[in-house]
Amino acid sequence: MWDNQTIMMIVEGTGVTLYMTLFSTLIAYALGLPMGITLVVTAPGGLKPNRVIYKILDVVVNIVRSIPFLILLMLIIPFTRFIVGKSYGAAATVVPLSIAAAPFVARLVESSLLEVDHGVVEAAQSMGAGLWTIIWKVLLAEARTSLIVGATISLGTILGYSAMAGVVGGGGLGDIAIRYGYYRYQADIMIITVVLLVLLVQVLQMIGTRLSKKLDKRITG
Repeated sequence: MWDNQTIMMIVEGTGVTLYMTLFSTLIAYALGLPMGITLVVTAPGGLKPNRVIYKILDVVVNIVRSIPFLILLMLIIPFTRFIVGKSYGAAATVVPLSIAAAPFVARLVESSLLEVDHGVVEAAQSMGAGLWTIIWKVLLAEARTSLIVGATISLGTILGYSAMAGVVGGGGLGDIAIRYGYYRYQADIMIITVVLLVLLVQVLQMIGTRLSKKLDKRITG
């Protein structure tokens, strides 16, 4: 029965899903952006090649990315409890979401920065620009369109992860789909949560696409 209580539950679940997705993405970028920059800078042929740092970071990123999210979520339950005091709910889900997404973000950032024309970097170096100037005013500035596209991809991926967290009481639409749509065989709630998740991904994709086109100086008119 679609009474007011059920409708409010869906509305609140949508809000919780957005909270988990956006907050986790911010934390993932706070962790993943420096990791991606470091991978590019310390790589062979980078601005400051450092084989040891590059190899360690590369291995860590690959290992964490290789662990399925649900397994990672359960694996770090003690750490999640240490950080937020519990292992269930929206706040607790942000922890594994951020950790799972950070290496993914790092690879997206690395890929975006590697797309920057090396000639532009060499021109900045020839004018005496320092490392941080090149990173902020050349690499990140030139790759901004690609970085925004990557952020849009990250949002969609993290949104999907947040729905998976419903299996262990993570909160949001995924939790509603599991508790009501699966365990209680309420197909209508299952369908509406899936539709809402798809709509959320489409809205985020649309915003990211429009923003990237607006900032892409190669597009005129």
